[in-house]
Amino acid sequence: MKEYGTWGAIILFPVAVLGGLWGLRRDLTQPHWIWPTQMAVSPAARSQTAHPALPHGLTQQPPVEGTLARGTRAFHYAATEADRQRAGRELRNPLQPTPKALQQGQQVYATFCLPCHGATGNGDGPLIPKYPNPPNLHSKQSKQLRDGEMFHIITWGRKKMASYASQVPWEDRWRVILYIRQLQKQ
Repeated sequence: MKEYGTWGAIILFPVAVLGGLWGLRRDLTQPHWIWPTQMAVSPAARSQTAHPALPHGLTQQPPVEGTLARGTRAFHYAATEADRQRAGRELRNPLQPTPKALQQGQQVYATFCLPCHGATGNGDGPLIPKYPNPPNLHSKQSKQLRDGEMFHIITWGRKKMASYASQVPWEDRWRVILYIRQLQKQ
């Protein structure tokens, strides 16, 4: 019995040494062996092309109903007068008029609102000769608008004013409302 243990060690020792040397000769900068499963090298489809295996034959699928893109928020108000008034009753400005928020609101105002409403909010911006009669932000009607109504107007637009939802992020809409309220106090 002892003979088999000695002979086994004599045979296994060179096999272990040669196996270890063979394993050490592998280039560690290269990936491991790749089995031909085609998972790593599957054919990529371009997003704007047709694809016979997907619904509607399109590679780029529409988003699932009810989902929102990252960084967006749900806004459960339609572009109607009734929903504008409902937004005025239900929405409150979540931001406080800190110096930083007012400064950021002023920058947003200067970029998006000043061309029509003017630097002081009197409706005398540089585009007024081409697009007359923007609301004067100092009028009684504008001052009576609640913050939620103003947010709705910035989001959906109203009359000649277009929607700014795609250009002005959610928080910046609230900041510009803070700045407009400061302008109205002057």
